[in-house]
Amino acid sequence: MKHNLSTTGVLTLVISGSLFLVNGCFTVGPDYTPPGTSTPVNWTAELNASLTNKATDLETLSCWWTRLNDPVLSDLMEQARTNNLDVSQAEARLREARAQRGATKADLFPTLAANASASRTRSSEKNGARTTSSLFANGLDARWELDIFGRKRRTLEAADATLQASWEDLSDVLVSLFAEVALNYVEVREYQLRLSLTKSNIAARAEACDITRWRYESGLTTQLDVDQARLSFEQARADIPSLQTSLEQSKHRLAVLLGKSPGALKQLLAETGIIPVPPAKIAVGVPADVLRQRPDVRRAERKLAAQTAQIGVAKAARYPDLSLLGSIGLESLKLDDLYTSGAQTAQAAANATWTLFDFGRIRRNIEIQTALQEEALGFYESTVLTALEDVENAMVAYANEQTRHRSLLEAARAGQSAYDLALNQYSSGLVDFQTVLDMQRSLLTVQDQLVSSDGEITSDLIRLYKALGGGWISLPTNNTAGKKNTSGDKP
Repeated sequence: MKHNLSTTGVLTLVISGSLFLVNGCFTVGPDYTPPGTSTPVNWTAELNASLTNKATDLETLSCWWTRLNDPVLSDLMEQARTNNLDVSQAEARLREARAQRGATKADLFPTLAANASASRTRSSEKNGARTTSSLFANGLDARWELDIFGRKRRTLEAADATLQASWEDLSDVLVSLFAEVALNYVEVREYQLRLSLTKSNIAARAEACDITRWRYESGLTTQLDVDQARLSFEQARADIPSLQTSLEQSKHRLAVLLGKSPGALKQLLAETGIIPVPPAKIAVGVPADVLRQRPDVRRAERKLAAQTAQIGVAKAARYPDLSLLGSIGLESLKLDDLYTSGAQTAQAAANATWTLFDFGRIRRNIEIQTALQEEALGFYESTVLTALEDVENAMVAYANEQTRHRSLLEAARAGQSAYDLALNQYSSGLVDFQTVLDMQRSLLTVQDQLVSSDGEITSDLIRLYKALGGGWISLPTNNTAGKKNTSGDKP
């Protein structure tokens, strides 16, 4: 299509004026500065032989469960990463944030629309001569709201930070998911071992029942010993149903975490397995490392950045809005003449609006956004303290449970020896049956505590890895959200 000089001149004037105004733009509102966070140089918890302040290896931390050397656990983690419904929801939120950011960025640019119309009009005879006329037109309309005071740029800045916060939200979901899967898996193994231990103890008590019955039939003891042995036997059997209930519930919970129906893991976890053994050394780094590794801390910081940008959006409402409008097209009374040079039309306009009086609405909105920014800063600082607390608590629990485990191990050895000796002495008539019962109860208690302590040590290690932010690098293999980009641009 050819344009005459006047049309070209109008469009050139509009474009030149637009570029001049854009180059002269400035952005109102505070520029974001990451908050300065004071963190301790070292942990207050005393590091034992298994914990070191060596810097954590991010590659190891991202797949920390591989250090437990349990193929079944590793397989469950992969299934959870692929099928967990919370991860799917977090991915959907990420896609929503990306789309919102794209829509916000599009607002920076002009809007161009095409139009075409055809009309035919016939006048009334009562209004004069009856006439019939036609009008044909098509063209392009453009509108551009110039971002002179940075309202749209601040909005895009907030959208960028929100998108990055959504990435960290997905990472945080993964950190919690991997920890929950591992904790439930350890719980399953712990209940299996406790169930096996209880069944072994029942067999031992059945043997004690036989001994008391033989001695009673030989006239060497009374019915009291027989009844006491039977009481002890039935008490042990009564523990079986509750342990089986807890075991099945743990399996069901684990299946749901994997995005499966309860009972789907029954065959996989049918056989009793061992509790995963922690590695000999765990690198926990220093407190500053945790703030870089924890996705919840990074998410809180990005939300603070987004809210800081919203203050600029609110302040920009104090200033005028300027829009440029333009159109070029063709218009003719006859369709045959529509695409001729004489049918060309052009129009350019500028529109400015400025709120002069609103009873303080804009000022109050600025106060609201500033208060929300202060709230976000407080939440960030609280998240930092909670992160440090989580690590300190996990280290204390892990170290102290190891100390407790050593004592329980010695107690179990002594209890087994004492029970065997008491049973032999009772068979020889050297002690009464009450001594056997006391040793039997003590042995079962300490053995059960020992198995629970094995599970608690591994569980404390899992909580420590979670507190350190372990697992956030490992994104789902079927991730439809795209690759991570902390810049916020075209993620």
